[in-house]
Order: sequence, then structure tokens, then C-alpha cells
Amino acid sequence: MTDIASSAYVRQDLIAERPAPVRMTGFVGLMRTRLLNSPTNILITIVSALLLWFTIVPSVKFLFVDAVWTGTDRTACLPENAGFAVGACWPYIQAKLPQLIYGFYPEAERWRVDLTFVLATVLLVPMLVPRLPAKALNASLFFFAFPVVAFFLLHGGGITGFGLSWTAGLLQLFDDSIIGAGQVLLSLSKTSAIAPLLWALGSLIVLVGKAISWLIFPLTWLRDQLEGSGQSVWSDFAITTVVVSLIAFVVGGGLRTGWRALAWSIGTFAAIALVIKLMGLDHGGLPVVQTRLWGGLLVTLVVSVAGIVTSLPIGIALALGRRSTIPLIRIFSIAFIEFWRGVPLITVLFFATYMLPLFLPGNFTVDGLVRALIGIALFTGAYQAENVRGGLAAIPRGQGEAAAALGLSWWKTTSLIVLPQALRHVIPNLVNSFISLLKDTSLVSIVALFDLLGSLRASFADPKWSAPSTLFTGFAFAGIIYFLFCFGMSRYSLFVEHRLNAHRRN
Repeated sequence: MTDIASSAYVRQDLIAERPAPVRMTGFVGLMRTRLLNSPTNILITIVSALLLWFTIVPSVKFLFVDAVWTGTDRTACLPENAGFAVGACWPYIQAKLPQLIYGFYPEAERWRVDLTFVLATVLLVPMLVPRLPAKALNASLFFFAFPVVAFFLLHGGGITGFGLSWTAGLLQLFDDSIIGAGQVLLSLSKTSAIAPLLWALGSLIVLVGKAISWLIFPLTWLRDQLEGSGQSVWSDFAITTVVVSLIAFVVGGGLRTGWRALAWSIGTFAAIALVIKLMGLDHGGLPVVQTRLWGGLLVTLVVSVAGIVTSLPIGIALALGRRSTIPLIRIFSIAFIEFWRGVPLITVLFFATYMLPLFLPGNFTVDGLVRALIGIALFTGAYQAENVRGGLAAIPRGQGEAAAALGLSWWKTTSLIVLPQALRHVIPNLVNSFISLLKDTSLVSIVALFDLLGSLRASFADPKWSAPSTLFTGFAFAGIIYFLFCFGMSRYSLFVEHRLNAHRRN
């Protein structure tokens, strides 16, 4: 009876095999879950595939399959001589590559550009690798020492003065500008309807300028004495070293804790003296190469790197100023940001190149490349200020209140707690601005600065390489260069973003 009952509940035949589980990973899973999972996605996938087919395939065919790889002039890139449909003319790029990299930089001095690129790479790569030590020293060398060394390598020339001479020169320039403005008002008072007011205001400004000249007279007199001694560089260097070291000693804590700051100051000036001696800057230095001869990738990297490095501190300062409780600082920051964001970059470059010299004293000139760098830094800094302000707004107020409860000052709260978190939030926005700045460097060609695209367009005028495919080859090569730099910055920013936000991932 038990056997009959149990046989009623025990299955005698095998269950049919179940179908294999649907694959949801890999390429097949991607096709099933993302590309072909609905009629709309199927249509979009087909259209995208056709678009890629009609763009990538002809590009690969032009750049590699039908390309000409050897030749000495335009005849190698002509269809009638090649015997087939000619694609990219790479011999043209090979012949014009020095011009695309150095511009019109003298050939005998191009080793200086190569050395600058090597130094930049040696200092930048260790700073980008998180596991390598000595980040503070590496950053100090890259952001402070390298720009000075790169300037004397690329531009050449020597040092005619140091901190004392520079300070005296800036103060004298400021004083001359004040006196000049007062004299302009005095001249206008002769023909104006409000002559008494203009005369009084101009006389007051001239009087203030003369008072400033008397105040800075000891400094300018000491500078003139040093310049007439024949050893002005090293005498000025010694005085600057003593003054800066004493300031560092006092700020560092005086007799108690100031010895470390004093040692750092003396060591820094000793390293500067070694560089001056090795580069011969006290005896004229390297031959001078005017910036009008610079061009190609050199100008593109100089403008973009200088703009990136200088615009971020400007943006941080403006963002903090816009949130300041002091009305004057807040109004100035808002006015600055809104003015520069409301002006096109082309207008900024034209103003910096052609109109800025009109506002400077007659005996003071600024190099054309430097004027463009200043305009780009201020322009980009205004945009970076809004990026940073967005990050600051994302930080809860409790962060600052907790820091204040622990007794931290505003500076320590901002630099150690609020600002690092804010910058971490806006990494994509900052890098997006950096990428836009790198591409916008092509606009400097309208103010007679030959960047990569400017040198490329100049090379088209060579009749030796006047062929139908050279134009497309040149722009394709420039596009590849821009893409490599932009894509590299994008991928590294993604890496940094994931690394800094690792604690937020589940």
C-alpha cells in the first residue's frame, strides 16, 4: 500500500531541458539590452551604423589606404603620377613638420624648444601619477621654477636686474601713470566747460604722484647705484635674498620656528643662483629669439598651458570674492566676471594686442604674445570663477560651521575644507573649460601669432606642395593633434574624478 502511494508522487520520466539563460553581458548582451531591445533603438542603431560607415570608412581610406607615403614634392601627390586615387599626402606633412612645430624659430636654436618640451614632460608626468612621492616639490618646480627657466630658454637674453630693480621699476611705472593721468586732466581743463574742476582734480593727482616719487626715491636711487656699479645683477640678487629671507624668518615665527622658513628661502635662492650661473644669465644668456618668430605647436602649447595655469587661480579668487561679505570685493568680482563673460574672445585679443598699448606710458611696452596671454587668462578666469562658484554652492553650510566650532580661521576653513571639496565636485566643468581653451588658441592667429593652424595655413602658400590633397591632409593632421591632447585631458580628468570620488561609490 505504501509503494502504491509513493509511486503516485514520484515522477517516473525526466523533466525536459530548460533553455539556456539569455546572455546579458559582453557584445551579445550589449546588442540585446541596449541596441536592439526596442524598435526605436533598432532604428537608431541602424542609422548610427550607416553614419559611421559613411564617415569612418572614407576617412580611413583617405588617411591610410589611398595615402601617399613617399615623395619629394607635389608631383608624388598628383593622381596622374600616382596612377590611382590619391588620398593623404604625408610627404607634405613630413616636409613641413618643423614649421608646424617650431614656426619660424631659428633652426640652430630649436634645441632650446626641444629641451623645454623635455623639461615640461619630466616635471608634469610625475605630478600626474598619484603613487609617486614629493608632490609638493614637484608642483613647486613645475608652477614656479619651470616658467622662469622656459622663458629664458625660449626667449633668451639675460637678467639685468632682480627683485629690487623690478620693484623699483614697477613703482616708478605706477607713479608715471598717475602723473600722466593728472597731466591729461590739466590739458583738458584748458578747453573744457568744467575747467576749474578738472584743473583741481588734475593738480591733486599730479601732487599725489610727486609725493609717491619722493617716497620711492630711495629705492630708485639704490637701483641706479647698483646699475652703475658693473655688478648690478649679483648685488641686486644679494639684497633681494637678504630681504626675502628676513621676511620669511619673521613670518615663519622668528627665533622660535622661523629657522626652517629661513633655510627654505636661502636654499631656494641658492638654486636660483646656480641656474643663473649655468645658463649664463648674468652675462647675456642665450641669443634672443623674438616671439614674432615663434609659431606652430610651440605657440599653441605656450598659450594653452599658460592660460590653464593662470586662469584657475584667477577663477578661484573671483569665486571667493563673489561670495564675500565685503561689498566692495563682491561688487568688483561680479562686475569683473560679467564684463569678461559678456565680451567675445576675439574682441579681447584685439583689445589686448592693438588697444592696450594706447593706455600704457610711452616708455613702457609689452610683448605681443604676453598681451595675448594676459587677455586669455583674464577671459578664461571669468568662466572658471562660475565653475568654482557652482562647486562652492554645493558644499553644505554645516562644513564651515563645524570648522568654525573647532576654532579654524576663514582661511584654513576655505583652503583645507571647503575649497578641496568644491574643486572635486567641478572637475568635469574645469576640464571642459581647459579643453575649450586649448581649441580656442587657434584664434590667436587673427592677431599675427602663428599657432599650429596659423603655421599650417602659412605652409599652404608653398607652391612646391600645391596639390589637391595637401589642404585636407594638413587639416586632418592638425585635427589629430588637437584630438590627442583633448582626449588625453578628458581621460585623465575621468581618472582623477573616479579616484577622488571613490568613497561615494557603492
